[in-house]
Amino acid sequence: MKRQTQEQQIISMMERPIPKKKVGIVKLKMVREGHALYGTRRFRTAEEAADMVRPLFEYSDREMMVVMSLDATLTPIAMEIVAVGGLCSCSIDTRDIFKHAVLSNAAKIVCFHNHPSGNMEASREDSETTARIKEAGELLGIPLVDHIIIGFGKDYISFKDRDIYPFGDREEAA
Repeated sequence: MKRQTQEQQIISMMERPIPKKKVGIVKLKMVREGHALYGTRRFRTAEEAADMVRPLFEYSDREMMVVMSLDATLTPIAMEIVAVGGLCSCSIDTRDIFKHAVLSNAAKIVCFHNHPSGNMEASREDSETTARIKEAGELLGIPLVDHIIIGFGKDYISFKDRDIYPFGDREEAA
């Protein structure tokens, strides 16, 4: 077989018609579905933030991840359930968390998830996922303020308040 020179290959490509392709035209439109947090004011503590979202987790029998978008003064502007998993885990795509934040024009975010098992300790997977979210937020200019695990009753764990990795020492994660 003969090897074509680079020049011959280019000429051959130019002689063939380039097929026309359909290219999608995309338009994003944000539609407000409701006002679940009507009357919500700026929160000052992790406990106040946990109390705001607790009704979403109250009857959940599966692990869920919720992201709350905040303005620059930590006032909630939107909230979304970004993932629903099983009893012991929830697969979280970082893109889904920040898609919501970008579309709602958030300055910051707080993530929440529950542990239906009742175990209130942050797992190594919880810490690693939080680290990915925190790093992505820093790159996008939408920092992660906290990641809070919601438990039964009034129980909650704040990664930031307890200095759990990535907000604190890596050794804290179980």
